[in-house]
Amino acid sequence: MNIVIFIYSMECGGAQRVTANLSNEWASRSVNVTIVTEVSPDLDFYPLDGSVKRLHMPIAARRSGPLGGLGGLLANFARVRAARRILRSVKPDIAVGMMTATSVLTILAGWGLPCKVVATEHTHPPIVPSRLWATLRRWVFPSADRVVVLTEESKAWLREHCDCSAVSVIPPPFSHPIPRTEPIIMPETVLQAGRRMLLAVGRMHEAKGFDYLIDAFARIAGDLPQWDLVIVGEGDQRTRLEAMVERHALHDRVKMPGHAGNVRDWYQRADLYVLTSRFEGFSMTLVEAMAAGVAAVSYDCDCGPRDIIRHEDNGLLVHPVGDTEALARALERLMANDAERAEMAARAAGVSQTFAFEKTIALWGEVFSTVGVKSQAGIA
Repeated sequence: MNIVIFIYSMECGGAQRVTANLSNEWASRSVNVTIVTEVSPDLDFYPLDGSVKRLHMPIAARRSGPLGGLGGLLANFARVRAARRILRSVKPDIAVGMMTATSVLTILAGWGLPCKVVATEHTHPPIVPSRLWATLRRWVFPSADRVVVLTEESKAWLREHCDCSAVSVIPPPFSHPIPRTEPIIMPETVLQAGRRMLLAVGRMHEAKGFDYLIDAFARIAGDLPQWDLVIVGEGDQRTRLEAMVERHALHDRVKMPGHAGNVRDWYQRADLYVLTSRFEGFSMTLVEAMAAGVAAVSYDCDCGPRDIIRHEDNGLLVHPVGDTEALARALERLMANDAERAEMAARAAGVSQTFAFEKTIALWGEVFSTVGVKSQAGIA
């Protein structure tokens, strides 16, 4: 079997990690896998199996204007043409587009060619970069051979709003143990021995809601002097978050060590995990932390956390999103109660079976069979 995956870049990110995990697994089963990006492979973050082919499809045109303008239109025509050339050259059985925009372009590039095209969504579909891509998705997605989403909620939305009937739900592949990559930042270099850790992991982006988290922690920090908040990640919101920490006079209680490639060491050191996203596609960090035996508190955002956390059983769901007082109460409840936190942590570890890697690979195998491609090496 021959698979081509189109994705904008293989830099650090959730969809990129899914791409790497799937590609490496398929390659290990003697599948020919090619990953195509617009960003140079020199910036790849996740390690790939030596048999995975990498192609670079640089597009020089720049976007301008609220919907991309003429520059964006020309760039997208160039993307489709370049992708189509690659499809003609590689002759894959399956072409997979990763995320909304790339999926739209992959479907267009594959029109009239013999390969099957699978589109994917990695966030809840209503949360789309622009009105342009929302419109293009509504026009184009129904012609995909299959659309893969992360949750049943997303599947229902696409069926209602985009007339997509061929939709499969496949959670991201949970890889255990989590690979260790550079940079390595060990928890003991950041947190003193004996300190309790409230951990959050993710890009410092507005969508992740770390501003809510800092405000909530500020409400309870005085009553929980043995606890520190650690946010592992990097992004364009760092300066703003650092200013919030200073404003709350929490510079000695809130640690932001940057991006760490050894995130599993941080999960193992954590006493409680927290997710404060305004929206999510699924949240692999939540699954990873819970699989490591860490109780979790999360906003009940659209969508994903409610598919992972069973409220009051293996964690706590907080709503509405953005209510920092409610978040503070939930955090304080578990941070102040070692016994309850330990009981939830023991049950949290069960997500490693719920979202086991083999289950994800088998579901992808079912997609391949459904679109009429004969799979191999135990994929289906």
